[in-house]
Amino acid sequence: MNNRLAAIIAARTLKVAGIILILSFLLDVLILLFPFQPTDRTWQIDLATALVDRGIVPMVGLGLLFAGYWADSTDDGRSSGIDLRFPALILSSILGLIFLLIFPLHLNNVRQVSDQRVEQINQEAEQAETQLKNQLSQVQAQLSNEQVKAELEKQKNQVRTQFAELLKDEQKYQQALNNPNLPAAQKELLKKFKANPQELDKFLAQQSDPQQAATQQLNRIRQSKEEAEKQAKQRAWKSGLRIGMNSLLLSIGYIILGWTGLRSMNAGKGGVPKTSIR
Repeated sequence: MNNRLAAIIAARTLKVAGIILILSFLLDVLILLFPFQPTDRTWQIDLATALVDRGIVPMVGLGLLFAGYWADSTDDGRSSGIDLRFPALILSSILGLIFLLIFPLHLNNVRQVSDQRVEQINQEAEQAETQLKNQLSQVQAQLSNEQVKAELEKQKNQVRTQFAELLKDEQKYQQALNNPNLPAAQKELLKKFKANPQELDKFLAQQSDPQQAATQQLNRIRQSKEEAEKQAKQRAWKSGLRIGMNSLLLSIGYIILGWTGLRSMNAGKGGVPKTSIR
């Protein structure tokens, strides 16, 4: 008697746990559907990701539910309470179909969103390059003015004098190198100027040449564009592979559970199982 009571309690616990897990998943699905935006690819990707990440929950619930019915089986093979096995198997088949459809849809959505992101990156890079070229044209037009040229040359001479004085004074030079507030790049420049004073003239010429400065900025823009494109494609590939493969595996699992379970129940009872309340 005690063993039978323990079996009943265990069976009921398994059933309740299984039902709670299944209902929890269905409740999550309802919440995830809002706001409902079926034409938004980002919404579709987020929904598919959330469903696949939670996809194992109802499968565990189905396992607990059927384990509860197995533990509650009586001598004649019938179980007590409302028989939820048939609707559970129908739900499993439906979930298998849903996850099977998610597999190609998610891969297509991720690909298209990735292409859109890459196109957006290219457009932003083109705008930055166009803006840089316009600024270069303006600067070159200003440099055609003799007064501007003279002022620029005056500034170059002042900077050259400051650096020359700093490099000649060993104490100030060492203080600059030991200054924690001075960026490492500037310290490297000081060392280069100290080793070869001609590097100072080359550096000043480059800084005062708008064409070279624009070329360096253009290279940075293109390098940033390539890195952004690479990151966008890597994120799309990882998301498509992870969610797509997990969705395919979940669909196989649910279809096997649903179809084989329905076939076994129909074969064992000669048709759809009847609902029994005891």
